[in-house]
Amino acid sequence: MSTTLQDIADRVAPVLATSTNEKSLKIDCGADGIMVLDRQEVAMEDRPAECTIKISLENLKKLLKGQLNPMTGVMMGKMKVSGNPSAAMELAKFLK
Repeated sequence: MSTTLQDIADRVAPVLATSTNEKSLKIDCGADGIMVLDRQEVAMEDRPAECTIKISLENLKKLLKGQLNPMTGVMMGKMKVSGNPSAAMELAKFLK
């Protein structure tokens, strides 16, 4: 079974909904879609966010499984981070 961006969003949404998160993070997987973690909700539409991570869905899956180190991913060009990286670091805990 192949994991989609929607599958990841469905897993994250209940945890994020009960959080006190005040940050926003956009994960742009190109043709595979966009997921925005925005305070206590997950949106599957493009909207402004404090930080944007551009990454392929395959590399996102590797990142979530611990098979891709974030720093290595950035240095190797497998992901690009723009905006406030502290928002990405804070919201990363909801993606595990």
